[in-house]
Amino acid sequence: MATMKDVAKLAGVGVGTVSRVINKNESVKESTRLKVEKAIKELNYTPNEIARTLKISQSKTIALILPTIWHPFFSELAYYTEENVSKRGFKMILCNSSSKKEKEIEYLDMLKQNKVDGIIAITYNDIDRYVSSNLPIVSIDRHFSEGVAYVTSDNYNGGKLAVNKLIENGCKKIAFMGTHNERNTDVDNRRKGFEEESISKNIEYKIFDEIETGQDLEDKMEKFLRQNINIDGIFTINDFFGLRVIKILEKLNKKIPKDIKFIGYDGVKMSYEQDFIMSTIRQPVEQMAKEAVEMLFKMIEGDYTSKKVKLPVYYIKGDTTIV
Repeated sequence: MATMKDVAKLAGVGVGTVSRVINKNESVKESTRLKVEKAIKELNYTPNEIARTLKISQSKTIALILPTIWHPFFSELAYYTEENVSKRGFKMILCNSSSKKEKEIEYLDMLKQNKVDGIIAITYNDIDRYVSSNLPIVSIDRHFSEGVAYVTSDNYNGGKLAVNKLIENGCKKIAFMGTHNERNTDVDNRRKGFEEESISKNIEYKIFDEIETGQDLEDKMEKFLRQNINIDGIFTINDFFGLRVIKILEKLNKKIPKDIKFIGYDGVKMSYEQDFIMSTIRQPVEQMAKEAVEMLFKMIEGDYTSKKVKLPVYYIKGDTTIV
């Protein structure tokens, strides 16, 4: 099936020009319009009617769906997303879903009812049947079955990087600690990268990876640490989970970094001015927001060719003694 990009290539114009011709924008020169219409006919291209309707009925507003605004990573992402949206003359609605499926579906309905022009979302619920690759939606850290566009950090290499940093700091027995959701997300690759790099480097390792909704999670974490009391290096699924682990380590009289070297993931700060709360694998949050907004606005203009952006991560040494 021909795409808008195919039409643009055949007509020798940009995708935005094709979109303007389809949406009957009078700013397009007559000669250009004729070339585009000829290419459309030759390729038997059928414009996406949903996308056209959204484009014609712009609300000049996009929605950002987050599981919670309490997590500093999500808050930072919201800040940079709004900043990039504002530069384009649009407004942003912040939608705090509290990880509830029904709330996320309501926000998606806003898009289908033309109340917003596009959505950027972080969601871990089973909402695949409500999401379409023909709608202007960009997912972050989540793959949908219909090939919805998404932006992610290089979670797999983040896990590998954590292993190598722990080894560089003299660790001999390391552990991954975290939780996972019942839905597959790109975040799961943090554990995969950690595990495969540990095997590659022939270092002893342990894994603690429980379902996110576990009611007795704290007890399980403490039991794991007591059973593996000789662990001298830990990598956690994210910085906030790391704080929970550190609290238990304090209970066990384990000091960081004297007894145990520690690395989190995300690069969380409690405020813009403060340092990072622990050594961490930093996600390029500002760049992730920028890429997601750029991808979304391409869709709003009618270009649905971009599907995936993966951005590199990097290690930051933090002052773990203050935690």
